[in-house]
Amino acid sequence: MRATITLQTLQARMAEGLDTGRVDDATARRLWWAALETIQAELLPVGTHTPPRGVWIAAPLPALYDPDLLAGFEGWVWTPDQLQLNTGGPSALLPPDRLHRADQNSTTSSPYQRLSLLDSDGLDPLLIVITAERQVALALHGDSNRRQLLMRSDPETLGALLAMLDQRLQDQAPEQAMALRRAIGALGPLQSSEQFGQRFWPGLAERLASMAPSLTLQTLREPDTSNDPAEAELSLLEAITHEVRTPLATIRTLIRSLLRRKDLPAVVMSRLQQIDSECTEQIDRFGLIFHAAELQRQPPPPGDLARTDLGRMLKDLAPGWEQQLQRRGITLQLDLSANLPAVLSDPGRLEPMLGGLIDRSSRGLPDGAQLLIQLRPAGARLKLHLRGQVRNGRAADNTAERTAELGPVLSWNPGTGSLQLSQGATRRLLASLGGRLIQQRDRGLTVFFPVA
Repeated sequence: MRATITLQTLQARMAEGLDTGRVDDATARRLWWAALETIQAELLPVGTHTPPRGVWIAAPLPALYDPDLLAGFEGWVWTPDQLQLNTGGPSALLPPDRLHRADQNSTTSSPYQRLSLLDSDGLDPLLIVITAERQVALALHGDSNRRQLLMRSDPETLGALLAMLDQRLQDQAPEQAMALRRAIGALGPLQSSEQFGQRFWPGLAERLASMAPSLTLQTLREPDTSNDPAEAELSLLEAITHEVRTPLATIRTLIRSLLRRKDLPAVVMSRLQQIDSECTEQIDRFGLIFHAAELQRQPPPPGDLARTDLGRMLKDLAPGWEQQLQRRGITLQLDLSANLPAVLSDPGRLEPMLGGLIDRSSRGLPDGAQLLIQLRPAGARLKLHLRGQVRNGRAADNTAERTAELGPVLSWNPGTGSLQLSQGATRRLLASLGGRLIQQRDRGLTVFFPVA
């Protein structure tokens, strides 16, 4: 009796000959998302009007999301049985109009064939894409805090993976094994592209440099079987934030593909850039809500904080904040002391948190108001102060602070009708980043960070 092929077996084969990973799960998810963008941009170059033909295999969720690729590719996806992709479940990665459950007995067109994931398969993501010119396998692999992104495009590894997939399908769904063979055979002779591997890693680095910190692929959670109403509320909140960010991320990816074109009128480029900024702003906003819910459910153990140049970070982020505030008629004034020391924080998570503080401090300010950001030394700490003010320098009457708590994570402002993080959730997030929040009505918001 031959051994059962699991998806973990395929990932282990991809990891052969490579060093063990060294990153945590959050970093690995960022690598995965950037890798998906890199691969799809490679498969569908700018200026191509005819969708390429190919085959894709993924688990535990659909990984391809570019509609032009989906139009010309045949897909097979292993997913957990409890995940209802046709109803837009909390872990879906495609917009709702792309989510169709495969019907094995139907002759209608479907983006992919759905197969059942085994317990022994694990939940680490896997993607294999086959076209006549390019073949690539992508996966996350490794234990906690020793994660790594695997990318293999060499013919030997891809041939071994396809043979293992064929055996898995023969055991699980023989008719799909034949269908996969026919789909690959219809592509004709496969040609390996050595240049793909050379372009992949630089392209990945470029996307990581421009990616919003909160844009990550969330790992699947085990279904919540507790009867705790608070736990159920947090699970629902996490699901909602993920559902909101997923289509926004897809929209932003499509917008950025259009921004690479050189034949669009200036007014169109300007509108696309505005849409990109709006998507990024909301992706980061809901990312903070998601992380606040996670922090409420299970506070992380004390972690190491790193030296962070907070003054430089504020200067680098200020132009983007200025554009964001200008859309609401608000100006930004940055007032930083000279020769400020570094602070202890987590720069990767602090960046979106600062954007959240800008949103919190400016929401509800009237047209023509100004948001002042000051950074000053304060003994063994740096004092970051944000305050809204009207034209004559008086403190603005910020109605955004008159909110009603909706639970441990969210609050609602009846004056503006907007949702935002509660003060308690904001305080917990900042504490995990080394900051101590002090907030007084009409006096703005102050955060103290320890000097490194």
